[in-house]
Amino acid sequence: MRVLFVCLGNICRSPTAEGVLRHQLQAAGLADQVEVASAGTGDWHVGKQPDSRTRRAALLRGYDLSAQRAQQVSRDDFNSYDLILAMDKSNLRDLKALQPSTGKAELDLFLRRYDGAVEEMPDPYYGGEQGFERVLDLVEAACERLVIELKGRL
Repeated sequence: MRVLFVCLGNICRSPTAEGVLRHQLQAAGLADQVEVASAGTGDWHVGKQPDSRTRRAALLRGYDLSAQRAQQVSRDDFNSYDLILAMDKSNLRDLKALQPSTGKAELDLFLRRYDGAVEEMPDPYYGGEQGFERVLDLVEAACERLVIELKGRL
């Protein structure tokens, strides 16, 4: 099973989701059965680490994102991944426009699928530290539900 998280620049929301899901899969004994990655719809940050505020907030909760590097989503990803989860409606719209007709990946909004109360992941980039904490809160809870779904699929 392969899961790809997608946000705009791949430096805040999607790398957070990647790191948290990796951690939760390890704890659930599923790390060797599920591959996780993240990407951005834009190319501004390709090759860069996640935002320093993202890394700091994640590290305070035990998630080390320092090895991650931003990448841009590609048309090939729609056949390489089983599940592509967008952080907001704009990202989902961009993914649908890029998706080839032969793409096999399921596309959805991450929180719409695994939260229920909130559809879009807020972008913390232009806000304060509390925005990064809020993203972590939402990601942790949604990833718990995603792990349950993945267990059922494997």
